[in-house]
Amino acid sequence: MGPTMHDVARVAGVSIKTVSNVINDYPHVRPGTRDRVNEAIVQLDYRPNLSARGLRSGRTGVIGLAVPSLRENYFAELADEVIRAAEKRGLGVMVEQTSGDRETELRAVSRSRPRFLDGMLFSPVSLGQEDADALSVDAPLVLLGERIFDGPTDHVTMHNTSSAQAAVEHLLSIGRRRIALIGADHEDDDEASSASLRLKGYRRALEQAGIEQDPALVRHMSMKQWNRAGGASATHEMVRDGVEFDAVFTLNDTLGLGVLRALREEGLRVPDDVAVIGFDNIDESKYSVPSMSTVDTGRAQIASIAVDRLLERITEKGERRKPETFKPPFRIIARESTGFPDADDPDGA
Repeated sequence: MGPTMHDVARVAGVSIKTVSNVINDYPHVRPGTRDRVNEAIVQLDYRPNLSARGLRSGRTGVIGLAVPSLRENYFAELADEVIRAAEKRGLGVMVEQTSGDRETELRAVSRSRPRFLDGMLFSPVSLGQEDADALSVDAPLVLLGERIFDGPTDHVTMHNTSSAQAAVEHLLSIGRRRIALIGADHEDDDEASSASLRLKGYRRALEQAGIEQDPALVRHMSMKQWNRAGGASATHEMVRDGVEFDAVFTLNDTLGLGVLRALREEGLRVPDDVAVIGFDNIDESKYSVPSMSTVDTGRAQIASIAVDRLLERITEKGERRKPETFKPPFRIIARESTGFPDADDPDGA
């Protein structure tokens, strides 16, 4: 038999009624008391009886998360962070993969509150600014990512442009001047895409450094090619085309892992001949050889903020407040691929 509410109350040193108030997210609980109860829930791995809870409150304690692909490291790790954040708040998570398909994304939003879901976190890649009205649903919904701005929902995103600029500035600071970018959109007119926003930061950094931009250094592909094979292929192509480059900025870490492999196959040393920096700080980047410098966009904070905002929307009463946008801070993690083997990396690199 698993732990009970009585066990949680005993470990937290509170009454069963207080535990119930925390689980049901009643507002009049002292923060310190709420923290003790939540810590006891995690320690005991207590799972509330969602059926009974739903009958009392009209809520099930289960939220949804719709992401493009769980094969992509970033979204798999984001899902893990969301599940961890939700568990701390006594919530379960149902994860749905949309495969980046437009119709699947539209269906995910339209049914964003099945009977067993209290609300949904939604990360689209095929929907765009013109689809903002599709987010006007009755169920609580929080948007993740960069595809739609100023929509009718709370939005948790990242500093794409300024963080990409900082990544390129890091390469400039170590003396690199022929900096390639891998992962740009085929079309630059989609201003809301991750690729376009990061390309903007790349261009801004070069412009402010007084470096003329060379189109041969920008390698285009679809987001479905943002993988190891895409990064390796683009690198081999640059070498084959005779393009001179002394650094590479990849628009996600998975591309960067492919770049590291291709550079080795081409007989180029990292970072001596070519420095490399990625984007997203996936776990694998700190265990590559050499370890890969990257942009940490605050994934854990994104997950925590998103779950909190969704929970607030689920429990809010009366007039709904206006939607808000949240962007956690980012940081550059300098590792071996840009010549920093002793970098200060609290994640363990």
